[in-house]
Amino acid sequence: MSTAEAKLAESCGAQIVAREPLAGGDISGASRIALADGRTVIAKRGPVVAREARMLAAIRTLGAPAPAVIGQADDWLVLEDVGPSRPFDARAWEEIPQALEPLRSADQDETYGWPEDYALRDVTVSNTRTTDWAAFWRDNRLLCHCPDLAPPLARRVEALTVKLADIIPARPPAALVHGDLWGGNVVWNGERASLIDPCAYYGDREVDVAAMTVFDTPPEAFFDRLELSPGWRARLPVYRLWMWLTHIRLFGESYRPAAEADLELLGF
Repeated sequence: MSTAEAKLAESCGAQIVAREPLAGGDISGASRIALADGRTVIAKRGPVVAREARMLAAIRTLGAPAPAVIGQADDWLVLEDVGPSRPFDARAWEEIPQALEPLRSADQDETYGWPEDYALRDVTVSNTRTTDWAAFWRDNRLLCHCPDLAPPLARRVEALTVKLADIIPARPPAALVHGDLWGGNVVWNGERASLIDPCAYYGDREVDVAAMTVFDTPPEAFFDRLELSPGWRARLPVYRLWMWLTHIRLFGESYRPAAEADLELLGF
């Protein structure tokens, strides 16, 4: 057994008898681990798993469904196995809003952001705290990408940020947002929707709504159950844009047309 495997077994609290790589995100790989005591757990390895553990704890503290942290050692994180994920069906789209609902009960006096930065591979996710949400989104989610974008796209993003305070609110209620809530980061086991792989911080809950429209097409009933503020649909492209820009930096120019389409919707 290698040193890394020994540390993983120590984190699991039992000997490992089988390991199954899981399909999913392109950034954060995970495996389902079968243990000698009959349990199965999910194991992840990476440089920011300790930060992820703290985000998961915050989500669970508010009562939202997310896997419990079972163990942690160095760069290993061992999580509760919430079950194999199934394709979303009508019931899943009913349950996901219920999973998100407890995150609205974050302390309304919280500033926007998070106590520490995060990272998606080599892209830093800055979470510098501020009391101005439009400024947070401008500096930490849009302008931060511009040095790494093609100049024509960067100029359009910069033009948007000049008008950003006219598009999104300065002081929306501070929810705890998952932060990267595409469909692959929701495990639907046929009974319950669980939130995994967070990139969490305090912010506008519409961030998570927008993320769910990046690679999925939620039914109207999904949006109705969330009871969103008037004008929410027009704000989704602003919040979606962060994901497109991040994907351009992580995976290349194939995501540029999607970013340009949302900029077009916003008039830039």
